[in-house]
Amino acid sequence: MDSGFAKYDITQDYAWNFDHAPEPGDDAVPGVGGDWSYCGVPVDSPLGIAAGPLLNGKWLLYYAALGFDILTYKTVRSCERASYSLPNLQPIAWPSGGTFPDEVGVTGTMQGSWAVSFGMPSKPPRYWRDDVAATRDRLAKRKFLCVSVVATAEHDWSIDDLAADYAQCANWAAESGADGVEANFSCPNVSSVDGQLYLNPTDAGIVAAKLREVIPDKPLLLKVGHIEHRETAHALLEAVVPFADALVMVNGLSAKVRQPGGGLLFEGQCRGLAGEAIRETALGQLALFDGLIREFGMDVRLVGVGGLGQAADVRACLDRGCEAVQFATAAMVDPGLGLAIRRNGF
Repeated sequence: MDSGFAKYDITQDYAWNFDHAPEPGDDAVPGVGGDWSYCGVPVDSPLGIAAGPLLNGKWLLYYAALGFDILTYKTVRSCERASYSLPNLQPIAWPSGGTFPDEVGVTGTMQGSWAVSFGMPSKPPRYWRDDVAATRDRLAKRKFLCVSVVATAEHDWSIDDLAADYAQCANWAAESGADGVEANFSCPNVSSVDGQLYLNPTDAGIVAAKLREVIPDKPLLLKVGHIEHRETAHALLEAVVPFADALVMVNGLSAKVRQPGGGLLFEGQCRGLAGEAIRETALGQLALFDGLIREFGMDVRLVGVGGLGQAADVRACLDRGCEAVQFATAAMVDPGLGLAIRRNGF
């Protein structure tokens, strides 16, 4: 349900929304019982916001005032990158049935899910480094500020080059005061190596090792996409567990998007699907990874994300081994979500 709070305007482009962040309110934030931590750092609750909605420090502080304690600054790069053009968030219809569709159709109104098309834009480092530092200074204690980073690959780069660029961004984030770094190993609306890294365990391990080298004393989280096969999941865990504190999943599914007249949006390229449509997929993958972690005695945490939208989803993630959850689509549609969950409990 829409609670009347100011929110991201999907009819406006990324740049407009970046410049029109709402001011934090003074809503009473109910407490959450229990002892909670994020990668070993004490926090007031397991409720978080994923990188997508937190375009800059103003957006981050807005959601922090609405009952979210784990806040991930939207993915940044070592260079400036413009957003894709509109539509950036296209509401979609999810077909019935248990199989993943190759394509989905658009809808005129939001029905719980949308296709995401931003392309991981970034302000130049001089901007986001200052913004992260200023945001951390304004953020209350027991709020965890994580910065999502990604490499910007050149066509002739080796995996070591890619790792070095990830590491540069991570080091800048740490120097700016981030409490932790979330390396984005998956972006379902791009086809480049940075968006598919999680599906190559050997390369993922190389990048994770380099990231750990440059931020030895900060929590390191890796965000991954959909993994269907147990063998791939196990191989990824084996490659990155020596270096990562936590895995964040699931970063959307991917499909083509068809318009009512029959043509394809986004020049026929796939885009990431987010929202209610991917909830069961996310919960299933968390259960898979939780089982592997327990079976092989691995020391790594899980963070749930993907289609979550209510208190029951928080409990479902905690029951699948997660220490925290991140909301994205549901919190963009209804920024008051965190307050509602805290009032009603989970």
